[in-house]
Amino acid sequence: MTLWAMAIAAAAQAQTTVALTGLKQDSSLPVEVESDTLSVDQGTGEAVFTGNVKVVQGDMTITSERARVEYTPGGNEVHKVFFYENVLFTSPTDAAEGDEAVYTLATGEVVMTGNVLLTQGTTTIAGPRLVYNLDAGTGVMEGRVQTVFVPGSGTP
Repeated sequence: MTLWAMAIAAAAQAQTTVALTGLKQDSSLPVEVESDTLSVDQGTGEAVFTGNVKVVQGDMTITSERARVEYTPGGNEVHKVFFYENVLFTSPTDAAEGDEAVYTLATGEVVMTGNVLLTQGTTTIAGPRLVYNLDAGTGVMEGRVQTVFVPGSGTP
């Protein structure tokens, strides 16, 4: 086995750090939400959006079948948004899809789980868990990682 093949095999079994500049986003921008239905529970401080959910923040769009919004204590601000089923994060240049995702607004961190596929131009990276920071534009694909890249494309 060549040194190059061994390096790829070792990286595939651990974690892969990726630059997500296309998904970089100012997490303080307003968040717009659309869905078929909305149910609010004042007792738990949660709102659930169901059916064709679309969330837009700046250049980033997130779609899923269902999203649950968790507010901070006191209900003044959104703390986290949980996305379920066919989750797709897109920007003008990058896309990430998975089964579920959690977006923590205060930190700008998104954790995607379940059959995660990240596409950056002609490069794809797949794994069970992607943790990325929208403000920094950096992320880590964790678990058994697989990647396909095109030599000479300028992307990792």
